[in-house]
Amino acid sequence: MLRVLCLLFVFLSLLVTPTLHAQSLIFGVVPQQSAKKMVKSWQPLVDYINSYTGLRIEFQTAKDIPTFEANLSKGKYDIAYMNPFHFVVFNSTAGYKALAKQKNKFLKGIIVVHKDSEITSLDALNGAEIAFPAPAAFAATIVTSAKLRKENIAFIPRYVNSHDSVYLNVEKQFFKAGGGIYRTLGSSSANTSLRVLWESPDYTPHAIATHPTLGEDTRQAIINALLSISSDASKAHILKNLGLNGFISADDSHWDDVRALGISSLSRPHS
Repeated sequence: MLRVLCLLFVFLSLLVTPTLHAQSLIFGVVPQQSAKKMVKSWQPLVDYINSYTGLRIEFQTAKDIPTFEANLSKGKYDIAYMNPFHFVVFNSTAGYKALAKQKNKFLKGIIVVHKDSEITSLDALNGAEIAFPAPAAFAATIVTSAKLRKENIAFIPRYVNSHDSVYLNVEKQFFKAGGGIYRTLGSSSANTSLRVLWESPDYTPHAIATHPTLGEDTRQAIINALLSISSDASKAHILKNLGLNGFISADDSHWDDVRALGISSLSRPHS
């Protein structure tokens, strides 16, 4: 009887174990660009992590940045690539924990104009409608808007859902200027039609962070994969397609420069 019970236990274990390993984790990425472009850029990295770790991670983005924020607040993502402002907010409110950041890189907000525009100074934007991705886009909206307010330049913000939309709208001259960052500008089809009018000081870049319920063993496996791809020359094309140069480990304190701005919630003025 004991032998039969042991065999039954082994049989049941074989049935249960694959189910546990089959459970997928969700890797959410802030929607800076079109969904099609983001899948093309990010899926190879997710595939690499899956292959390296044996985990099952699914890539997801959102239709726009406010939806991405709502998903973070609900803890929908097990792993997330988020802007510095999002990390400060959702580290505090939802408990997301820093895991990695881009190595040897800082984030700058930029204001772009059409290359043929006669605008050569921020003062010329006084009274203008300016395109931004979303109210909580850190470098592209918050940092650039803060600069305009500091210079007492009145402007009307128009939120167009993504960085790509900002650049296309300025290229078509629907707006005199728009806010963005160098990484997304460099991969935009509108890149050659635009000119950078102003750039901000450096800030700690986007975070890869994990939900507080994600186990340390899983966190370690993921960071090992990110460090591995960062030193694997044969996989450099994956990072190049993302506009990234590799990853290093990160902890929550690395974003103290963003915390020092005193922005602690998603509530902020829009003009």
